[in-house]
Amino acid sequence: MAVIKKKYLAQEFRKKGFSISEIARKLDMQKSGTISSWCRDISLAPEQIERLAKKQSAGSYKGRMIFLEKVRKTRIEETAKLKKEGVKEVGKISRRDLFISGISIYWSEGYNHSSNDQVGFVNSDPRIVLLMLKWFEEICKVSKERFSLSIRINEVHKERVKKVEKYWSNVTGIPLSQFTKTTLIKAKSKRIYPNHDTHYGNLRVLVHKGTRLRRKINGWKEGLSRV
Repeated sequence: MAVIKKKYLAQEFRKKGFSISEIARKLDMQKSGTISSWCRDISLAPEQIERLAKKQSAGSYKGRMIFLEKVRKTRIEETAKLKKEGVKEVGKISRRDLFISGISIYWSEGYNHSSNDQVGFVNSDPRIVLLMLKWFEEICKVSKERFSLSIRINEVHKERVKKVEKYWSNVTGIPLSQFTKTTLIKAKSKRIYPNHDTHYGNLRVLVHKGTRLRRKINGWKEGLSRV
């Protein structure tokens, strides 16, 4: 059984109130920190804590579970608080911020091979895709007509290709006429994704006639490297 499927099943069992030991037996795994880490953010209802407590011989088990639930809740609240603070600290993005951010992302995710003058990047996160399209349009002065998009996704999603293509077209605002044929990746292992219906693969964005822009981007990267 694929690890990603075991993780999904473990979380589903935990939501139903099963103990870590019970989950380990059901998944034929050794009781370890692995299952605990998979289930660490799953909230247990009072009746589920009561069920687990009844299965334990130690009278302190219920108290320990209630304590751990409080710890979990505190951790989630702190995570949400820090995220909110982070958003506030970033504040409004200036043109200069967008300029530098785009260079940094392109350096990490873009076409950077020295023998290739193409301009493009690949990513699966729609937020990064939108940020980079904004960077190309506002900073690099690339019109939408110059974009060519293509999708790469595991062949287990071949029945969803039309849906996936429509998803990326809606996200980017670029018509399907500017998409090339979707590439289905053949994999030796047929991985089972718990998010099968919400997985949309990787999107490649290519800029036509981008040789001069690529040379300018190389200069921007060089300038950024001198901090």
